[in-house]
Amino acid sequence: MKQLSKTKVTVRLRKAEDRNEWYIYLESYPVLVPGKTKPQRIREYLNRSITTVTWDKKRAARTNANGEKTYKPKRDDNGVIICKSELDRESMLYADGVRKLRQREYDNADLYSDTETAQAEQKERLQHNFVEYFEKVTIKRHGNSSSSIIVNWQRTNELIKLFAGDTLLFSQINVALAENFRLYLMSAPQGGNKSGIISQNTASTYFSIFKAVLKQAFIDGYLQSDLSAKLKGIQEKESRREYLTVEELNKLVATPCERDVLKRAALFSALTGLRHIDIQKLKWSEISIEGNQAKLHFTQQKTKGVEYMPISEQALQLCGEPGRPEQLVFEDLPNPSWISRPLKQWIEAAGIKKKITFHCFRHTFATLQLSSGTDIYTVSKMLGHTDVKTTQIYAKVVDEKKNKAAQAIRIDKIQNPDK
Repeated sequence: MKQLSKTKVTVRLRKAEDRNEWYIYLESYPVLVPGKTKPQRIREYLNRSITTVTWDKKRAARTNANGEKTYKPKRDDNGVIICKSELDRESMLYADGVRKLRQREYDNADLYSDTETAQAEQKERLQHNFVEYFEKVTIKRHGNSSSSIIVNWQRTNELIKLFAGDTLLFSQINVALAENFRLYLMSAPQGGNKSGIISQNTASTYFSIFKAVLKQAFIDGYLQSDLSAKLKGIQEKESRREYLTVEELNKLVATPCERDVLKRAALFSALTGLRHIDIQKLKWSEISIEGNQAKLHFTQQKTKGVEYMPISEQALQLCGEPGRPEQLVFEDLPNPSWISRPLKQWIEAAGIKKKITFHCFRHTFATLQLSSGTDIYTVSKMLGHTDVKTTQIYAKVVDEKKNKAAQAIRIDKIQNPDK
């Protein structure tokens, strides 16, 4: 009977010496290497690093000479190392994908030649349905994400089915098909009961999701090449971020609203920059007061990032009387679909002509913070953005205001004193 090597491939981390960063590598053991009498431990660095590891305080790794303990990273049910930021979670999913590829290589090396293994695997995977794979990736990546993210992924898959049918084999996917889908998205129909076509920015979002699944398919071995790297995205049109001035906010403060909880939540968003979903799920246990400073300690529903945010005294007052730890701060705050009518009535009653949605109060926070001199990196952190580039759109709005201000003072034409 042929003896199997029983090689196991594991994703591991190594601490950088001079910064709070961990390098990702694969460790394979035991590996039989020609010319070596003993099994070897093989390390493969993936050119990736992370900074937001979640450590398992119940599993100590080692204790140094000073008695300080280090801990092993927490892993989910699939063995993937858990991180706080979305970017780091993507890196760990990538690492786990490479691990699976290496593990299959070792497992199959005991049974077939390398060529036979690659041919057999690829032939079998090419017959898988990309549409079904897309659904599985959506569940795996975004099982606990916000409803807006899940809807975007589901709608992208619906459009793939409209474009190619319910069955799209991996053997059919190539650059030409992907480019045709890109063109299809530029005039794709809106979902639900809406008429017309989707906007260019929505098409850009959907195509980015499509590329992300292609990338994952390459990592998982369904595609032999990384098609996503060969595809150009759909350019987003820069959309206007509507916001309110301080004077307009004060008008809203003085104007009654049909739903008092909506008024308090909207003004709270303008003072903190929180999204509707985070305000809706905010609990009293997530608000603490240290000295005279109130702070929020919560998990963003969109990015799943853990946030520590100081808030102003006025923002705290909008929360009302403290309740039980597990009680919602803004109880009975309607879902976005039920907000439009009372919000519009409140805005109009205040004499404001702008088209304001609830999300505009978050835009208001960002714009007013930058206008008052808060640096863009601080504002980016307070908004919970994972990339400062996302915050730069607000800086452009502030620049427009400065340009207008430069033209605000007009005096009579100055005569040349020499004439």
